Amino acid sequence: MSLNSFGRLFRVTTWGESHGPAIGCVLDGVPPRIALSEEDIQPYLDKRRPGQSRFVTQRQEADQVAILSGTFEGVTTGTPIALEIQNQDARSGDYSDARDKFRPGHADYTYQAKYGIRDHRGGGRASARETAMRVAAGAVARKILGPGITIRGALIQLGEKQVDRDRWDWAATGDNPFWCPDTSAAAQWESYLDGVRKTGSSVGAVVEIEASGAPVGLGAPHYGKLDADLAAAMMSIHAVKGVEIGAGFAAAALSGEDNADEMRGGKDGNIEFLSNNAGGILGGISTGQDITLRFAVKPTSSILNPRQTVNKAGEEMEISTKGRHDPCVGIRAVPVGEAMMACVLADHLLLHRAQCGA
Repeated sequence: MSLNSFGRLFRVTTWGESHGPAIGCVLDGVPPRIALSEEDIQPYLDKRRPGQSRFVTQRQEADQVAILSGTFEGVTTGTPIALEIQNQDARSGDYSDARDKFRPGHADYTYQAKYGIRDHRGGGRASARETAMRVAAGAVARKILGPGITIRGALIQLGEKQVDRDRWDWAATGDNPFWCPDTSAAAQWESYLDGVRKTGSSVGAVVEIEASGAPVGLGAPHYGKLDADLAAAMMSIHAVKGVEIGAGFAAAALSGEDNADEMRGGKDGNIEFLSNNAGGILGGISTGQDITLRFAVKPTSSILNPRQTVNKAGEEMEISTKGRHDPCVGIRAVPVGEAMMACVLADHLLLHRAQCGA
């Protein structure tokens, strides 16, 4: 299997399977002399960790990260950084029924068709367990970006239920199990998702990610566009089926006058924008405004309710996915989206410095 790496100067390669002994990643291109320890990475992994509420999978994983290489006396050396997390609570027996059957909505069929072999235990390499290493990589990327760039995410839609943007409060995202910026909506979501979970079904979600403090000039025209790389990064997250930057699809309903982000002279000769329909990116290059995007996450494909499928021999049958699964995988996608934003921005920051020297 090829293409397990992303990024150009800040390059991330992940490895491991859901029910293997461990998962990990290797980071190339991290500049030397950056302070880095496990304590810098662990808080972000704790945000994604399973088993923290009844609304996510009850698989119990500590997700304790270990730095195996690339640091000395508490700082990076400029050599590859290897990170590893041990798997501790895999229950492979839960997937015995999927050994010869293809679970609808999963990568079972496509992996089997492409490679002629697949790890049926929790989806193997196709499992969202892989995203833990993206979160770890994102923590290192934030160290490259420095404290001047803030990245945060929120769940803005759960199934058919959306937040009220008039009640938006970033501080509220840490006070509920959904990373929801609307306290009232979060309270309603609890009973809603309880009902979905008890029926053995699942729902999708929409996640919004914002990066503040990014400098002007990140990205390059045409084939190195910042928004193109961000869209590709978000689409690479498991279960993501759509991405929009700034106003996104809503821009199609705007007039040219309404969509134009008008400008005026600001303090110290800087430019000020009167709106941000472009999501902080023009011509593939950051404007210095907040970089905003949203992505849609499909309903968790692992559900208890029986679905029609076939086995390897093409015989028709039913399958019910057992095991421990998220009734809405979008909840734990919030820290993953933040991490991918950090990785892409770190890569583009290094590329910008290499070309422009600043």
